[in-house]
Amino acid sequence: MRQALTALSAALGLTIVAACTDQRSHTQAVYMLVDTSGTYAQEVGKAKVIINYLLGTLQPGDALAVARVESRSFSEKDIIAKARFDKRPSQANAQKRAFRDKIEAFTKSTKGSAYTDITGGLMQGAEYLNETGAGQKIILIFSDMQEDLDKSAVRNFPIDLKNIRVVAVNVIKLHADNADPRLYMGRLEWWQKRVKAAGAAEWRVINDLEHLDSIIH
Repeated sequence: MRQALTALSAALGLTIVAACTDQRSHTQAVYMLVDTSGTYAQEVGKAKVIINYLLGTLQPGDALAVARVESRSFSEKDIIAKARFDKRPSQANAQKRAFRDKIEAFTKSTKGSAYTDITGGLMQGAEYLNETGAGQKIILIFSDMQEDLDKSAVRNFPIDLKNIRVVAVNVIKLHADNADPRLYMGRLEWWQKRVKAAGAAEWRVINDLEHLDSIIH
């Protein structure tokens, strides 16, 4: 009898774990990096459009975090707002209102940083997403993708983005790109190779904000 109960308990435990795992496999987690370096900080108003879209699209159980990209971005301190949305609609709506308030305060006080550590932000984003246990993991990079590191920052090593979709958004063209478009294309190609080498599930660029619906599957 005791053996039968033990076996039943084990089976129930496995069923509960499997159910939780299955629920998580259908959730999505998004980590959005917002470039605050140099003149790109002027684009932060467009970032709000994307964040509001995400808040309106993500479902209960999904997770969202927004972090700044600055001189050193591999830090939890750069996370501006984060939330896993409650399954209760009233609570989820309250979370989203609080999230919007934090983003609004951030956009009003943004100051351009001296350097741009995109790689550090990607590593921090991957760490956050993997901890959520979500089935679908996405990093959005709101940036011109021009990484500019200070002399003491070391980022020339392999990074791990396994099973994470990476989407660069609003990749504006720099003055030098206008003079020589090969610079722009080369920059995007370099990041594509780096991201895919890190095991990312996808790399894509979306510059038309009317196509945001392709971010969330």
